[in-house]
Amino acid sequence: MNLLPIEKNVVELSQEVGEFIHGESVNFDRSRIEQKDGFNNLVSYVDKESEKKLVAQLKKILPGAGFMAEEGTDLEGTNEYKWIVDPLDGTTNFTHGLAPFGISIGLVKKNKLVLGVIHEVTNRETFNASDGSPAFCNGKEIRVSPARSLSESLLATGFPYYHFEKREVYLDIIKTFLDKTHGVRRLGSAAADLAYVACGRMEGFFEFNLNPWDVAGGAFIVQQAGGFVTDFRGGDDFLFGGELCAACGIHPEMLSIIKTSWGY
Repeated sequence: MNLLPIEKNVVELSQEVGEFIHGESVNFDRSRIEQKDGFNNLVSYVDKESEKKLVAQLKKILPGAGFMAEEGTDLEGTNEYKWIVDPLDGTTNFTHGLAPFGISIGLVKKNKLVLGVIHEVTNRETFNASDGSPAFCNGKEIRVSPARSLSESLLATGFPYYHFEKREVYLDIIKTFLDKTHGVRRLGSAAADLAYVACGRMEGFFEFNLNPWDVAGGAFIVQQAGGFVTDFRGGDDFLFGGELCAACGIHPEMLSIIKTSWGY
């Protein structure tokens, strides 16, 4: 299947729904925030409405594809494709009026990523890639950073809001990276973290307690931009395994530190 027309349509859809999110962010009513299934796991009517808009149009773009989406759309398809959708990645940022936040869309064929689109709402930047093609940001080809060592790198991570028993080990990893890099940032959106690795603004990103919709779009874009994406063991179970390390050429150095502390 030629994915380029599908990619173009998904890019346009993400921008359209992104404008809806941007409009709602201007006068967002924080009293309409809900707790989902745990402390600090927030959702708003904007997440839910964005998912409805995305799913309705994605069904038309690729009829018969299944869905896995953060706010509950879970549908089996009639073909071998499945959309993995986060309608508003960075909800906590959004509810506090803090950038970045945006839309993440990935497409898998038999659980293999073949397309990714991220639309970062606040900067109106769209990152996209499809199988066999380069990665782009707003139509311009992007590549990961040429950095080859941690000493010339800026990293990103996220902090878990559950499974706190791993917190001290995780903080030890962060401390090590703080000693060896230009710094570690916590932006609050895994999709944005991955997009920024793909375009070379940061050299690496690592996090655990991730869901497929957090990383599906961005992980593929990083790969198409010349980067490397693995789980914490160095394997390829980053989509459903809950752990991810994505980086440019510093990936082996990053992964060595993570594996040693994580006990792998």
